[in-house]
Amino acid sequence: MFVLRGNMLDCNKRAKSLLPAGSLMFNNWQEQHYGVRHSTEASGFHVELERSWFNQNELELDLFEGSQKLDDPHLQLLITKLYFEFLLSNGYSEIATELLLVQLCDALSAKKGIENSGIPTWVAKLKEILHEDCTGITLKRLSKEIGVHPVHISRTVPKYFSVSLGEYIRKIKLNKATNALLQSDKSLTEIAYHAGFSDQSHFNHVFKCYYQVSPGDFKKRVRKHD
Repeated sequence: MFVLRGNMLDCNKRAKSLLPAGSLMFNNWQEQHYGVRHSTEASGFHVELERSWFNQNELELDLFEGSQKLDDPHLQLLITKLYFEFLLSNGYSEIATELLLVQLCDALSAKKGIENSGIPTWVAKLKEILHEDCTGITLKRLSKEIGVHPVHISRTVPKYFSVSLGEYIRKIKLNKATNALLQSDKSLTEIAYHAGFSDQSHFNHVFKCYYQVSPGDFKKRVRKHD
């Protein structure tokens, strides 16, 4: 479940999770759960995959254990891209959707493998710092805050993040901007600034490289379906 606007509440036998806009929640097929609106304007995008689909695509059924909120910018961007493909609904959408679903499953499997291998405590601290505010971040500052040598950070991050540090930061910024496009009426300049991009031109370039449309066109298409 991807929360587009407002706040949703995801409930299962073990816990209730408050999910603000931009949140991504994974629920294992073995666990009963339900989602409810926690605010009047709340809306979400739900994807349910049947077991037969996994068999047809020769994918592992147990992608991830349990139910949990996924704070991973790569997964969040993939689900946003999937949502946008549903909105486009053109001649290429069916195959594009299939490919995105497979990518999403592969990313979940990779995440599961990384977590099962054991993650150093400093990695969690690093993620916390980056997600809180990655504006003007430097390797030197990160090294000082988490107590790990800059070279070790640079070499080790791809193992636990699946991408370089620079790419991870770029995806955090892009994810923040995309969420803003989905739920706010701010101008593109304001969105670019608050997401941490140097200017709107840079934001437009990065956004178009990922979504193949401009931020403006993306916003128009989303608003059309509100």
